[in-house]
Amino acid sequence: MKVYIVDGTYELFRSHFGQPPRLAPDGMHVSAVRGLIQSLLALIRERKVTHIAVAFDSEVKSFRNELFPAYKDGSDTPEELKMQFPLAERAVGALGIVYWPMREYEADDAIGSAAVKYSRNLEVDQVIICSPDKDLSQVVYEKKIVCLDRRKGVVLDEKGVLEKFGVLPKSIPDYLGLMGDNSDGIPGIPRWGAKASSTLLERYESIEAIPNDYRLWDVNVRGAAGLSNSLEEHREVVALYKDLATLRLNAPVSEKVDDLEWPGAHSDLYPKLCQELGMPNLANQPQRWSS
Repeated sequence: MKVYIVDGTYELFRSHFGQPPRLAPDGMHVSAVRGLIQSLLALIRERKVTHIAVAFDSEVKSFRNELFPAYKDGSDTPEELKMQFPLAERAVGALGIVYWPMREYEADDAIGSAAVKYSRNLEVDQVIICSPDKDLSQVVYEKKIVCLDRRKGVVLDEKGVLEKFGVLPKSIPDYLGLMGDNSDGIPGIPRWGAKASSTLLERYESIEAIPNDYRLWDVNVRGAAGLSNSLEEHREVVALYKDLATLRLNAPVSEKVDDLEWPGAHSDLYPKLCQELGMPNLANQPQRWSS
């Protein structure tokens, strides 16, 4: 079997900014939720999905904000989108899909934890992470755990991660720690861009293994002396940045693989929700129903 794990937070953002504004009869903004429902039903239909779960950032702040206050805090998220997160969880539940609302942890932690957990099940042929988020590529394993960018139709297995980023999946936290990640508020360290980071990490695999004197490096990289000086000046802070970019694989994901089997949308809850949201045209779209 194949297990699909969907980045619900990404789907909400994509739908909110990709669809025209839409209001429910009570005046609630619902464009993001509408897009999420359409996206999940399309995924199930097009890929004949049997096992699926969705993870959300129910609270934008996490333990990472305590480690680094400048880490993303959701302050730039539009209020009309924030308001839709609880509604999105209701919608996914009404569709009969397992979901994980993360608070102390982030959705990415839940996705990574679930991917590793379910990949160990002998009945699972492949775990497919539905997200383009480069953070999640750190748990890609051979062809057993892959990342799917549905918008571009691109699947990244272990070889694909190496081709795209120039490093193996296990080096992604180091890569993001060195060069930074604007989407998460990780600044990286001066001089270190994607090329230098991938070149050194392809050779040494981790920040800690990079020799502290560029004259000991056995790979060629432009501006080696300046890169080395910058790294040595920022060894402590880059360790923090790497830690921020490292997924926690102990997030609370208690469901077994069998619990993720999709029984169909709830025949009572889902049509009522569609009516409440002012989306009667979505009420008959599920191809399977449960009581």
